[in-house]
Amino acid sequence: PVTMRFSPCHATGMPRFMPYSLNQNPSDQSPSNSGSSNPSSSDKTADTATDISMSSESPRSERQPDNDNQVLSDVPQGAVRHPVLHADKLSKKVTSGERSLTILHDLSLSVAAGESVAILGKSGAGKSTLLGLLAGLDTPSDGELTLFGHALSRLDEDGRAALRAGRVGFVFQNFQLLPTLSALENVMLPLELSPRAGETQTAAQWLERVGLGERVNHLPKQLSGGEQQRVAVARAFVTDPELVFADEPTGNLDPDTGAQIIDLLFTLNREAGTTLILVTHDHALARRCDRCLRLDHGKLEAFVPTAAPIDEGTQ
Repeated sequence: PVTMRFSPCHATGMPRFMPYSLNQNPSDQSPSNSGSSNPSSSDKTADTATDISMSSESPRSERQPDNDNQVLSDVPQGAVRHPVLHADKLSKKVTSGERSLTILHDLSLSVAAGESVAILGKSGAGKSTLLGLLAGLDTPSDGELTLFGHALSRLDEDGRAALRAGRVGFVFQNFQLLPTLSALENVMLPLELSPRAGETQTAAQWLERVGLGERVNHLPKQLSGGEQQRVAVARAFVTDPELVFADEPTGNLDPDTGAQIIDLLFTLNREAGTTLILVTHDHALARRCDRCLRLDHGKLEAFVPTAAPIDEGTQ
């Protein structure tokens, strides 16, 4: 079953983000409009619409940067200089009973448009928690996050969802496909709340592009793990997003299939000029990014991955 909003981590109570939002209103595409939405009860697809989703905005190539004044550090020479994302002194603390656990502390990060950034760290270091904060799916205990020039602290949950709509894509370790929808329908989900001509054709073209042109009507249970992740990759890119988050995208795949998915992800990312933030244990995968950072004791530090294949989770 698809879990909405947040579900507690079994061991620590840490928030774990989910890609779905029930409050996205197809008529509310403005981040400043934070009123409650009332989606039609007759539209079941809209009721489970994802934040991997739905915008009637102009194509990414026509959008202008919202804010050019954030300071960037360690940005590759060829990257566009305006920041897509800027985190300033983020902290995240959770409480379980009388015990308080600090997951992230005084963490800062800037990511330029078109840049690919890998975040490594051992299991339990807080990588997925950080990704949830950067995407605006969770809120920090302290600090400020700016996404596309908007301070997320000034937006409620619906406002943050509206800001992400059509501009942010997600690829998850466990695929997050809706089990009752076909491959084609899953890829169409990000387009559903902004109906426009040709959305079926667009989704079908993306499935063809990821090598699943003959599997459009198959349900997730009829697809292999690698095929399900290909569907998820197509879904992430179908709206021509500015920013894609990938959380352990090969974690549930065998090495050969994982390598194919990563080749596909980087190929599409390069062709689209999308900004990519990737969480992984895998040093070989991280080396393919423009910049590598390691999350350790709640903070990020510059890191050079080893040449030999190493899994952070085994160290």
